[in-house]
Amino acid sequence: MLMSAADLARRLAGEAEAVCRHYLPNGRREGAYWLVGDVHNAPGRSLFVRLKDRGDGRGVAGKWTDAATGEHGDLLDLIGARCGLTNFRDLADEARRFLALRQPVAEADHSGRPKLCANGSPDSARRLFAMSQPIAGTVVETYLRKRGITELPGPETLRFHPRCYYRPDAEAATQIWPAMIAAVTDNDGRITGAHRTWLDPSGADKAPVETPRRAMGQLRGHAVRFGLAGEVMAAGEGIETLLSLRMILPSLPIAAALSAAHLAALVFPPSLRRLYIARDNDPAGEGAAAALFNRAQAVGIEAIDLAPALGDFNDDLRRLGVDERAATLRVQLSPQDVDRFM
Repeated sequence: MLMSAADLARRLAGEAEAVCRHYLPNGRREGAYWLVGDVHNAPGRSLFVRLKDRGDGRGVAGKWTDAATGEHGDLLDLIGARCGLTNFRDLADEARRFLALRQPVAEADHSGRPKLCANGSPDSARRLFAMSQPIAGTVVETYLRKRGITELPGPETLRFHPRCYYRPDAEAATQIWPAMIAAVTDNDGRITGAHRTWLDPSGADKAPVETPRRAMGQLRGHAVRFGLAGEVMAAGEGIETLLSLRMILPSLPIAAALSAAHLAALVFPPSLRRLYIARDNDPAGEGAAAALFNRAQAVGIEAIDLAPALGDFNDDLRRLGVDERAATLRVQLSPQDVDRFM
């Protein structure tokens, strides 16, 4: 008989540290957690996996959360993301191989029933984006304008969902909040994931929840894109950060990788010859920018660092304004790009 996903997840949770050491060897144990950069085994501390049950029902072994992206799940989800497995049969086979369980004989499904999208899969992300609506006149527009962003992107990248589900963790009740939905795409424009920013119904700020930003689907190497990249583009972490840069450089194609770890792993478009890296002024942002800079230079792409005066480009936009920020940014650009993009 085929073992269910829940059964496999429980078996894996009983071997949580061994799972982490095998699939996330760049991490390390600290107390009751395994810490690593992300589900793709990048160095860092953003993702934490609980290794033992707390005993009070709130902390369950095998549960993990990526604080940078809001992604979370169990060890079966983690193995799927780490190995790039989206088909449950393949994922179950990999989990059984690790657990040294007997592989089942393949059985055909003759039921004719449609297969449901796995929660957090690229199909689920595409479905969520398709269900969302343009942002004009919604709390997303209000939220962005309060952050100084008045040049609004089109519905091909950013949309609004009035009743987007939010769960603090796997055991908590589902909440409903309005949300800004961004499409995560590959270099060919295919949607591979979606990013959700839950908002307060007034649009004054993000929703008052523990992790108001979360991504779903396949993220590594991909980004939320504004404009079609050619020979020149800019890349950075957050959506609001890159939209703030777009206020000053409205025709420059930009890509928001959503986290420092994902920025460092961004896949370059084949046509790219010059890359502006809009870094955040924090250790994670500086490290990601340096890694991306070195990768670009290694393949013959000119890399140029764009440094904010404050914490990030949205801080600059709100506190310094467009004109002052444009004056300081002008000297950081390659001369041929000043008239072209400013």
